[in-house]
Amino acid sequence: MTDMRRTLLWVVFTMSLVLLWDAWSRHNGQPTLFGGPVPAASTAASGNGVPSPASAAAQGAAPAVAGASAPAAVQSETFTVHTDVMTATFDTLGGTLRQVALNKYQSDVDAKQPMLVLDEKGHRYEAQTGYISAAATPLPTHLTLMSAVPGERDLKVGQDTLTVRFESPEVGGAKLVKTYTFHRGQYTVGVQHALTNVGSAPLQPQLYLQLQRDDKAPGVTSSFYSTFTGPAVYTDEKRYQKVKFEDIAKHQPGDSPLHVQKANDGWIAMVQHYFAAAWLVKDGSPREFRTTKVGPDLFAVALVQPLAAVAPGATQTNDATLFVGPQEEKKLATLAPGLELVKDYGWFKVLAEPLFWVLDKIHAFIGNWGWSIILLVVLLKAAFYWLNANAYKSMAKMKAVNPRIMELRERLKDKPQEMQQEMMRIYREEKVNPLGGCLPIFIQMPFFMALYWVLMSTVEMRGAPWMGWITDLSAKDPLFILPVLMTMSSLLQVWLSPKQADPMQQKMMWIMPLAFSFMFFFFPSGLVLYWLTNNLLSIAQQYVINKRMGVL
Repeated sequence: MTDMRRTLLWVVFTMSLVLLWDAWSRHNGQPTLFGGPVPAASTAASGNGVPSPASAAAQGAAPAVAGASAPAAVQSETFTVHTDVMTATFDTLGGTLRQVALNKYQSDVDAKQPMLVLDEKGHRYEAQTGYISAAATPLPTHLTLMSAVPGERDLKVGQDTLTVRFESPEVGGAKLVKTYTFHRGQYTVGVQHALTNVGSAPLQPQLYLQLQRDDKAPGVTSSFYSTFTGPAVYTDEKRYQKVKFEDIAKHQPGDSPLHVQKANDGWIAMVQHYFAAAWLVKDGSPREFRTTKVGPDLFAVALVQPLAAVAPGATQTNDATLFVGPQEEKKLATLAPGLELVKDYGWFKVLAEPLFWVLDKIHAFIGNWGWSIILLVVLLKAAFYWLNANAYKSMAKMKAVNPRIMELRERLKDKPQEMQQEMMRIYREEKVNPLGGCLPIFIQMPFFMALYWVLMSTVEMRGAPWMGWITDLSAKDPLFILPVLMTMSSLLQVWLSPKQADPMQQKMMWIMPLAFSFMFFFFPSGLVLYWLTNNLLSIAQQYVINKRMGVL
């Protein structure tokens, strides 16, 4: 029975690492140990590539289906718009939003600079829109040189909205007026497309909203933890589907689709750690979802809307919303159905969501994320108090009888059957359950793994101080104080546990926390704080029970 208990403890430890690795892989969009990544649903439709709008970006030409090509050299202009929460850079080529800096979030690379989500310098990541025609007629695209209408470029004090307008020349009998509307305090931008038919024949337009990005991981990355970076597609029927860059790159015509192809609802996004960009349109109208590789290390996800015919002299107006900002769960849920899912909890969603709700409520009362983490762990330990108490009582009893068990093992080492019988007798007499300390660990593991991913995914931790030297709970401890304390607490737990009869296994019991704690030197300090608090509370409860039962 003692061997069985040790085996189960090894299983618990191993499963902790396995679940941690699997959750990391799933969060990063990598193949997992339990059947692959979050499934991408398939439809009967064939083909999966973004149409020529995406291809045009890579080839330097207008959409092939439009039958037109861009000038060999286009002299476009850029200008910058400032609001209270973002700084946006536009290009008159297509009226494209090239760069968005979030003023309230510092860069991973340079703390003195704002966080760039859309970017044209460090890597390519931009929001594009335009029209293609079902009748192969050339229409204004994101490669059409447009004119910026003069106007205010800064959101003034007391001003709630700011508009930026672009006008295109005539292309294929059509003119486009593209209007961006910024709102104070918001990371959403209203984008209106007004297409006027100035020709003599009806137009059959399709509006595309596209996010184009290279496959570079954003900011500073770690070898010990990572998160998914890439496109995502959402519909009410198929729900949230992540699409890996490498799957897009190797996808061939005729292969099974990587995601849903058509729906009357849903949105597209590009996701990275803490931040996302998404195109949102009202539900109830047909749309297609397309992904493709458009160049070396360059990918695109597009939402394409087939529209009604535009008669000569008529103007058709279509509205969309572009979100570029932090993954603030509560705010995202109000923008579009399912948009909060870009904050991905993977397998632990059913537990992680209520845990975040409790954490958020605690923070609303305390006002400090570090102390909120500590209090949440205290509440979890209180909820599992009696379960843990029974486990520690079982471990204390095991520690009390351990000298007798070790003497028995030595005396009857050549008589295994008799040794097992004598061990069972001792366990019955002392009312010891060798497996009593394992069940509580199994029950609690999913809750603490869920809390791990809550802290890993919560953008509110980014730049949030705790106390003293911890000025950013999303960054590693600059002085490594928390990881050292974490290691010491893990070793103290081993000391409080029953001694193993096998000397080699006992050495491994000391080595395991050292190996496991090594990763915490590179983990965000908020995660280390959570594990350390859990360890200290466990040690306190275990110490009290051991003392009460006279095994210290």
